[in-house]
Amino acid sequence: MSTNPTQVPNVLIVEDEMILRMRAVDIVEDAGFCPVEAVNADEAISVLESRSDISLLLTDIQMPGSIDGLKLAHAVCERWPSIKIILVSGQVKPSEEERPANSRFFGKPLGVEQMITELQGMIGAGALQIIPTAADWMTGEATHPTQMADPSSRSTHETVLSAENDSLRLLLEQAEIDARALIIQAGIDAEQRTAADKLQKLILGELHHRVKNTLAMVSAIASQSFRGALSIEHGQKAMEGRLLALGRAHDLLLQVSWADASLTHTLSSATEPYDSHGDRRFHFNGPDIKISSVAVIALAMTMNELCTNTTKFGALSVPTGRVEVAWGVDDAKQRLRLVWTERGGPTVEPPVRRSFGTRMMGSLGQQLAGQVGLAYEPSGFVYSLDVPLSSVVAAA
Repeated sequence: MSTNPTQVPNVLIVEDEMILRMRAVDIVEDAGFCPVEAVNADEAISVLESRSDISLLLTDIQMPGSIDGLKLAHAVCERWPSIKIILVSGQVKPSEEERPANSRFFGKPLGVEQMITELQGMIGAGALQIIPTAADWMTGEATHPTQMADPSSRSTHETVLSAENDSLRLLLEQAEIDARALIIQAGIDAEQRTAADKLQKLILGELHHRVKNTLAMVSAIASQSFRGALSIEHGQKAMEGRLLALGRAHDLLLQVSWADASLTHTLSSATEPYDSHGDRRFHFNGPDIKISSVAVIALAMTMNELCTNTTKFGALSVPTGRVEVAWGVDDAKQRLRLVWTERGGPTVEPPVRRSFGTRMMGSLGQQLAGQVGLAYEPSGFVYSLDVPLSSVVAAA
């Protein structure tokens, strides 16, 4: 479809997750608008400062960078008040008071039809008016009466003590000491239980966020897989392969408790299912470095697309083919360059259409603030990735 910026409204999409950003691009295009992509709020501000044709901001709330999506939305509302705003998140749900006046909120995963309707309504209907609810919610403050002890209990206790003999008094005093110790111990246990409860809530909250985010990614992968599939069977196989790749990436991250993972291990894990019968048709050459969880998932998904393509059409579609994956770090420029080179396969011809895998490879370059190269050389396909080292290695 035509996306002439002079005729079609532009929608700025801000999403740090590569696959989810690609899905948002599809939704915007399906709504009839032109998508403009940004990975974080800083990049979005740069886009807005360099052009004046953005009609709507569609941003995730939770993103890495100097500010999150909610603060970005307020900044946009203040500096560019004519821009409509849609906020999305799989974890937090800001109230109307927390959101800019001309904004809407939707939870992940996004409902495609609803999002398309909202986009068309917001851009086509002028300034968005937030409609107040029919009834105002009032918050009441419960009062809990304090239990007062009976004053007579103390005097009764003292009378009983004075009537007892010395041995009984000693037993009662020892019991009181024991009771105090138990109370102190109970207090410690209560503090520990409180700390454990807080930790449990924190873990459950993080788990909930990861599950919701994963569901959103699965939904996006399914949609992308069937979007350009030649048949249902073709789409199903593509989706299964991508979900397996996502699962392997999560397994790898689980082994290191979602901390930095090995680049070599990430590449070998992603390509291992395609290295048939242990023939070592993949050859790796490069220094091992620790990469962030974001880079692990992005690289694993991209490697899956490259492997799928090479086994179908490229070097690994014939017994004599092989793939070389080499990477290195330019210490002076602080950049990482990775090159995938296919050799010994059939003659390569450029594809007739831009597939999901091709889009993903290009999106990876944007995800990591670098460049991606795709060269369809007759002797073999070559994929290159050139990114700042800081985009791949997690901050210390």
